[in-house]
Amino acid sequence: MIHLGGAVIQAVYIVTILLVMLGIMRLRTPATARSGNLLAAFGMLLALLVTAITVPLANWLLMVLMLLAGATVGTWAARAVRMTAMPQMVALFNAMGGGAAALVALGVSEGIVLGGGLPPPMVSIPGSFTVLIGAISLSGSTVAFLKLQELIKGRPTVFPGQRWLQAALVAVALAAAVLAVIGRPWGAALPLVVLAGVATVLGILLVLPVGGADMPVIISLLNSLTGLAAAATGFVLGNAVLIVAGSLVGASGTILTQLMSRAMHRPIGHVLFGAFRTGPATAATSQEGEVRETGSEEVATMVAYAGRVVIVPGYGLAVARAQQQVRDLMVALEGRGVDVRFGIHPVAGRMPGHMNVLLAEADVPYDRLYEMDAINPEFARTDVVLVIGANDVTNPAARNNPESPIYGMPILEVDQAKTVIVLKRSMASGFAGVDNPLFSMAKTRMLFGDAKDSLTALLAALKEVS
Repeated sequence: MIHLGGAVIQAVYIVTILLVMLGIMRLRTPATARSGNLLAAFGMLLALLVTAITVPLANWLLMVLMLLAGATVGTWAARAVRMTAMPQMVALFNAMGGGAAALVALGVSEGIVLGGGLPPPMVSIPGSFTVLIGAISLSGSTVAFLKLQELIKGRPTVFPGQRWLQAALVAVALAAAVLAVIGRPWGAALPLVVLAGVATVLGILLVLPVGGADMPVIISLLNSLTGLAAAATGFVLGNAVLIVAGSLVGASGTILTQLMSRAMHRPIGHVLFGAFRTGPATAATSQEGEVRETGSEEVATMVAYAGRVVIVPGYGLAVARAQQQVRDLMVALEGRGVDVRFGIHPVAGRMPGHMNVLLAEADVPYDRLYEMDAINPEFARTDVVLVIGANDVTNPAARNNPESPIYGMPILEVDQAKTVIVLKRSMASGFAGVDNPLFSMAKTRMLFGDAKDSLTALLAALKEVS
């Protein structure tokens, strides 16, 4: 153990706080996001090192081992996990953050109880809050991961009496929290354990009714809960870094959740409880209407002589890792004088900004990316739209079918364009589990196959068009 003065430790913590705040500020634009991420990571590294070297030797050795293990897993995950699986990794890391906060609060309270005392209100109150929020985030984020990884169905899952069960669990959780604070008649430890168990079940029941189309919103909400749990843990430990960093994450996550809900015209209450009004989701039915298939040569002729082409990327683009081919197509078409734009839905992919990051990797200029509100008025003046692996975010049923599970969700109105080309592996439904009537419209042509292979063939055919 190394003895550092309290002033030195607090100075390092202040530097950490400033670096984290500066890093978050630089995440506002793709151009500065990389440096912002590095600044925030370096700040947290400083805090971890100072914490590690100021604890007793036995704990210090254990902490170093845990730091090495965590750094190894984190480095491997950052390099090995594909962009298509990034939302799942975010959900898992978020679950770990919530679980860690809950365990710390439980450990501190248990240590005080074993020492023969009762946690003071400055520990028991934020400790109870941490256990409640952290456990909800742990189990809820885990269910989100399972849905994103398609290990369980992405459609809303509800069962009879689910709302009453949730209400009963909330009542039990509140009672356990009160008992943990007052410390009677069983002390603080047992009520906190009960609170952790009940909150874990609540987290599962919170996310099960959320459909796939709303998963980006729920991930943002769970991220804000983990931030709040970390901030409360800071009060339990008397750690300023946790308080500030957790508050920043909680506030930013809450704001992002509100912005996404407003952009989708789906209040957070509808996201969380909409499935209870509509009942259990049914499986997607077979696609109705005639589906017209096309080939790369026909598509190449269409886009070569078009005045404007809008490319709409989706999760299928990410799965195929075809962002470079998309950029090459943009360059080739612009060389022919075609006006090429990208239409980006707020929740395209599986997390906010998913498509922006993919296209930035391929050096697609930022000024070619148009958000939903900016591009929708342009579709009526667009000759050809290339929908690459996007499904739910282009589904007209969200606009004109009140019976659809995604009704009311704003979409990219690609059906207003003169011609729509959909690049898709098959006629399988999207993540929300509903059919897309766009595919059987008279103006739509389906180009089946892996997006990367289809775009490569399209580029080759485009070179042959005189």
